[in-house]
Amino acid sequence: MKIRKDDYQDILEYLTKKRWDGEEFVAFLDDFSPARKEDLYTFSTEYDVREFCYEMSTDIDFYNFLSIRSAYKAMQEAVTNTELLIEKDRIVDVSLMVAVRYERLEREQSINNQNSKIMNQKNFEYLRDQVKFTGFGEGLENDLKQKIEEGKPEFKLQHQTLYGKDSVTATLNFSQSKQSDMFFFNSYQVNLQKGDSSDTMEQTFYINKGNNITLKEAYNLMEGRSVNKDLTNKEGQVYNAWVQMDFKQSDDNGNFKLKHYHENYGYDLEAVLSKHPIRELGNEEYKSNLMDSLKKGNLQSATFQVNGAEQKQYIEANPQFKTINIYDNSMQRVDNRQAKKEQQSEGESQSVKQDGKKEKQTPAEDDGPEIPKASTKKKRRQGINQG
Repeated sequence: MKIRKDDYQDILEYLTKKRWDGEEFVAFLDDFSPARKEDLYTFSTEYDVREFCYEMSTDIDFYNFLSIRSAYKAMQEAVTNTELLIEKDRIVDVSLMVAVRYERLEREQSINNQNSKIMNQKNFEYLRDQVKFTGFGEGLENDLKQKIEEGKPEFKLQHQTLYGKDSVTATLNFSQSKQSDMFFFNSYQVNLQKGDSSDTMEQTFYINKGNNITLKEAYNLMEGRSVNKDLTNKEGQVYNAWVQMDFKQSDDNGNFKLKHYHENYGYDLEAVLSKHPIRELGNEEYKSNLMDSLKKGNLQSATFQVNGAEQKQYIEANPQFKTINIYDNSMQRVDNRQAKKEQQSEGESQSVKQDGKKEKQTPAEDDGPEIPKASTKKKRRQGINQG
């Protein structure tokens, strides 16, 4: 469709009005002569415009048609960007402008699709690594990719593992941003079943930048032990603290609260360990591994040299009372004079009450926060807020 440049604005307004009146197509005599507004015929359906062009065309005259929407949009864009105007000798080729616009849109769409694929791949790789380094390994990679490709605004993944005889089931929660196609790993809920018991305990751990709790650390917290973390406050400043679950308090969402023992609290794990006859402390590598394990909240075996003999015992960090808890091979709490002297030297006056036997791989916290017995936690749904 060719038109005179002098008729450009008049025909643009005419096509715009016809489009708003419900017309979808414009037919015209397709030859070298420019069409006037009176030479244009509009139709509401493609069938009608095709039938018109077929009946009106002869061996000499050939009628063609355009989408009105495409025609007036191409013409409108050329009003604001004269580089899009295709003109020669004051004759504007609207059909060619529409064709060029189609090509430009297809090219832009192709670029957008490619960019989208790149962003989706980067989003997947980021989430894959985030899931992996939060302690869930690489087994969820294929499921994660499939869920992202499905494009649902929210989805969950399931993960199961064992720590000793304890069964841990985790449900990972993901959601899509309302501002983009990006997905985020928001939280995971841990269901802990002790040994052969039917009683369970549940906590929700939130994924926060710089404050993530790994799955093993989550398990250790639920066991009542303490975890040492580098955390980030609201101002983006990094600080170090020991974290311990407070089983006596929960927030409005039913999540167990966390207690933080900051650096200023004065718990020096290395100094505490040095007061015990632990053989591993004599080797820098073993000492470093021992401290790293304790900081992750693990119940760690250690070799004690007692009366010229070596004894394998288990220890865990106890930042609240600035000491360590010690257990023998039967997981019974060891009450030694050194532990008492250590507590006194740190300025603590609390008395130490002895626990009975502790279930294997789960040391008693007789001088730490009260830990609810499994019978009182049956199918209780709780959570943890890391704020």
